[in-house]
Amino acid sequence: MEANSGDGSYLNEPLLYNGKQQGLALKLEEGESKCENLCEGNTSFFKTCFNGLNALSGVGILSTPYALASGGWLSLILLFAIAIAAFYSGLLIQRCMDAHSSIRTYPDIGELAFGKKGRVLVSVFMYIELFLVATGFLILEGDNLHNLIPDMEFNMGGFISGKQSLVLIVALIILPSVWLDNLSLLSYISASGVLASGIILISILWTGAFDGVGFHQTGTLINWSGVPTAVSLYSFCYCAHPVFPTLYTSIRKKHQFSNVLVLCFILSTIGYASMAVMGYLMFGDEVQSQITLNLPLGKLSSRVAIYTTLVNPLSKYALMVTPIVNAAKQCFPCCYNKRPFSLLISTLLVISTVVVALTVPFFGFLMSLVGAFLSISASIILPCLCYLKISGTYRTLGCETVTIGTIILMGVAIMVFGTYTSLRQIFGQL
Repeated sequence: MEANSGDGSYLNEPLLYNGKQQGLALKLEEGESKCENLCEGNTSFFKTCFNGLNALSGVGILSTPYALASGGWLSLILLFAIAIAAFYSGLLIQRCMDAHSSIRTYPDIGELAFGKKGRVLVSVFMYIELFLVATGFLILEGDNLHNLIPDMEFNMGGFISGKQSLVLIVALIILPSVWLDNLSLLSYISASGVLASGIILISILWTGAFDGVGFHQTGTLINWSGVPTAVSLYSFCYCAHPVFPTLYTSIRKKHQFSNVLVLCFILSTIGYASMAVMGYLMFGDEVQSQITLNLPLGKLSSRVAIYTTLVNPLSKYALMVTPIVNAAKQCFPCCYNKRPFSLLISTLLVISTVVVALTVPFFGFLMSLVGAFLSISASIILPCLCYLKISGTYRTLGCETVTIGTIILMGVAIMVFGTYTSLRQIFGQL
């Protein structure tokens, strides 16, 4: 069947308008009728670009030198391949949202494509990814604080000491921000993420060029055994797709969103590749999972990079876990608006991330697992599958179908081999 022109759909042979999915679309439209005015959007092109860059440029930039060291110089080709695939899947998310005006969020796309099971699947991948990224923030903070003040030792009941106690201190500092109901202030603070990434990049360049470290390492051309780890960490850098529906809904001129994606992916990929090359040339195979752990502490540029790395996760942690808190509260509608219940859920969530951070204190391996299993699934595989189902493109074997099928196969291969390698590394360190 073909879509009615009044629905604003331009996809060929959509499955959206059969009896079952038409009812689903009507239900989505009714459930979100209060948000109808949001469809117009009021955010400018440049503000949307800034928000997109803030979503794409995260702590993954610290691990790109380690990823390059794991896979060798030729693994940079895989970074660009993943960037292209992630960009294309971002365009597919845009097309899915154009299929019906009721779609506002990523889970909406999953439900429109595959019903309730699709919504649950997309939501599970989203929330687990956010949970583990927040856990990675705690590990990152603990590692860098321990690097700055290695002589600081605490002993808590004989079970927790040293770097683990620093993770607990960071969690206590973060906890009040998670209790806030209005995170608008934190939203403005977290918008500094783009600036922070730029400061880190410039500081490390300065350390290598002017503070005596130099760019003298040659590295390895290819390391086949480390390719799964490299690809998994590269994938983690492009895990912003759950945010794209929100950005698309908010932009004033919808036709400009593809240009937003082009600009954001080009700039973020240049940043990731530059950091990977600089870090590998500076420290070679000795580079650690976070390049800040290799920096000489006596240099001002190094301290600027480390302090910037410390501040950035503190401002983003609450924003990462807020969707999880809201989803947890929705499971208990009778207590949803009760302040003590909200505080309890937030506190338990922070405690759970602390437990995981203390149990699996391996930033590189954990982010590799997130990239291989969750980022690839949520950012590449699921958008492709949802688009094929909503548009009906899978019915014909054309160029688009072959392209999407190739991306899905690549994503599945990365997910299988990367997840296996990451789990083996984590269990090997426990």
